[in-house]
Amino acid sequence: MEEKVRLSDIASELGLSTAAVSYVLHGKTGMVSERTAVRVRRALEERGYLPRAAEVLLAENPAKIVGVVINAHEKYESHVLEDAFIASALNALSAETARRGLQMMVRAVNALDEIVSFATMWNLEGLVLIGFCSADYGRLRENVRIPFAVYDACGVTAERVCAVNIDDRHGGFQVGEYFRLCGHRRALCLSDNDIDMDLERWKGFREGFGSGAEFMMIPMAKAERTAFYREKLPKIRSFTAVFAVSDYYAVDLIHFLQSSGVEIPGEISIAGFDDTPLCGLVYPALTTVRQDTAARANCALDALLRMRAGENVELSVTLQTELVVRGSTREM
Repeated sequence: MEEKVRLSDIASELGLSTAAVSYVLHGKTGMVSERTAVRVRRALEERGYLPRAAEVLLAENPAKIVGVVINAHEKYESHVLEDAFIASALNALSAETARRGLQMMVRAVNALDEIVSFATMWNLEGLVLIGFCSADYGRLRENVRIPFAVYDACGVTAERVCAVNIDDRHGGFQVGEYFRLCGHRRALCLSDNDIDMDLERWKGFREGFGSGAEFMMIPMAKAERTAFYREKLPKIRSFTAVFAVSDYYAVDLIHFLQSSGVEIPGEISIAGFDDTPLCGLVYPALTTVRQDTAARANCALDALLRMRAGENVELSVTLQTELVVRGSTREM
């Protein structure tokens, strides 16, 4: 029987203390240098080390495991797994992993080092990463050796990383063109940032609508955003159409405007993006851009398993979007 690898063995090989190796294993990388952390992670993966708790669980459940990691960004205000888009994505990934006879392990993290620790601790087939910036993936590739698929990663071309994107720009274009054809002459785009996918949605919206489109940056925190809307209400009311880059922000704006006496869509038409269940929980129902979460989950897992098997896959896949018109918008 092959002898199990101990932390002390790895520490001895690297000329480190057992404590230093343990720090890296449990994500406490602030206790060691970055160079040491990289050396330890590589040794842990190369030697196939798993903590005892993980060994027990894997022995009881031999099914292959895919890790799904969500960025617990501050904008979610500690409720990331309750977000409608995240929940829809997880639901689709859960169904797809079950269909393939796999297990799914979900982790919400606040720092990239937590992903490295998670990938090291478990014997995963690969990772699906959701909600991170494109700049994060190069660093992760240097420290995580298993393949991973990422949602919304424009321009990522790292080895053994498959970016599973949607056509954000065309989605925004569809909304802008729709508003223009409905007779609107001034339209506003709302977002909490101007990078990556939100930037693409804004660019597409501006292309579809024309010169009457404007952009407004909004606060991430709900209380601050509400105060911001109160201050900017006269300006917002000067537009007849608003495109929010997510359903969450679109529904949030509808609630604010309705509480302020603004008629939707009588005075302002509002559209969102993603086609989450939120769209049917607001009145009037939200016009939005639909993305196929089931197709995205299938594409991500297919890429992971093929990379795991040593096959070549496309580094970037873009899925199409579709405008869904509901009651929150109208013709002028």
